[in-house]
Amino acid sequence: MKERRNSIYILLVLAGSFAGGVVGSYLWSGQSVAMAAAAHAAKVMKAQKFVLVDSKGDTRAVLDVASTGTAFIALYDLQGMDRADLRVDQDGGSSLAFYDEAGKRRLVAGASATGRAGFGIFGTNGKQLAGLIAAPTGDVGLTLFDSESGKARAGLGVSANGSPALALFDKQGYDRAELHVSPKGKGSLNLLDENGKPVTGSTPPPPPAQ
Repeated sequence: MKERRNSIYILLVLAGSFAGGVVGSYLWSGQSVAMAAAAHAAKVMKAQKFVLVDSKGDTRAVLDVASTGTAFIALYDLQGMDRADLRVDQDGGSSLAFYDEAGKRRLVAGASATGRAGFGIFGTNGKQLAGLIAAPTGDVGLTLFDSESGKARAGLGVSANGSPALALFDKQGYDRAELHVSPKGKGSLNLLDENGKPVTGSTPPPPPAQ
């Protein structure tokens, strides 16, 4: 039970760390923009950086490659604040992010170079509120976070073998309650103390005899 509990906990926490770390991708369906452009014979303009300005000369969009090797497109509002950007890292990881009027990220979605995909939602204070992650193994986890501390408070996950689990965390982010259903349909409930030790556990009674 301890091994399964740890794997579920890691999956749910990763839903936050993955999405919070601006690694992800806008998952385009069908033919990509690059493939569509390459299919047409058109004149090519090459430069290290493109800046799009409005009629007043204010910067509204930038296409650039950073010194780290990250290629990005950034879009700005009338006040010059970055409101959305699309990035592709040198290792292949990519992300699409949206920001509020104060420049704080509110939504990040994407996929890492290793095959993880997910998104994160953030509050006006910059703290993450929710995160969803799908691992290349087939594991999926949804985590809800404390709006003040940013620590995980609740998580729902389904492992690759079809076993769902619900986990509840205290204000310190420690696992305190878990509900599991095994691939064979056996359910279990576990309550944990502040040290992670079981307080009580229960399994559903057998069905009545026919």
